[in-house]
Amino acid sequence: MERHADKGPAGDDDIAGKAARAWQGLNTLLLERYQLRKAVSEALGMSFSRVRALRRLAAGPMSLRELAERMGSDPPYTTVIVDDLVRRGLAERITNPADRRSKLVHLTEDGQAKAELAISIITTPPDALLALPREDIEALDRIVAKLLD
Repeated sequence: MERHADKGPAGDDDIAGKAARAWQGLNTLLLERYQLRKAVSEALGMSFSRVRALRRLAAGPMSLRELAERMGSDPPYTTVIVDDLVRRGLAERITNPADRRSKLVHLTEDGQAKAELAISIITTPPDALLALPREDIEALDRIVAKLLD
């Protein structure tokens, strides 16, 4: 295989550049153009970290430690988030039926409704995506599925 100085195999610099451009484009779309974090935070009247906690808890009750792991945050910060959700009436701590010495965080009815609203906002594709040709949407779906594997 032909190699270019500091560029790896022939053509790798081109594909790496295209991959970087595609990745930057995805970041720009999600974080800047459509500002989903801002939109969902404003709709729910809370920080995005609280929205993330609601979305994780929508699947069912879990321990603070498990919630922290799923959010990628440390347990003390997760406790602050859960305390705020409890104050807002969106979550409650319940006794763990499998281990009565521990507590689980459970969404209230209002918390579940807010979580469903957040999920709806975040998962609704923008009109520009829906306007793409069917084959482009199918190709994008395949590519994202591969990236998520």
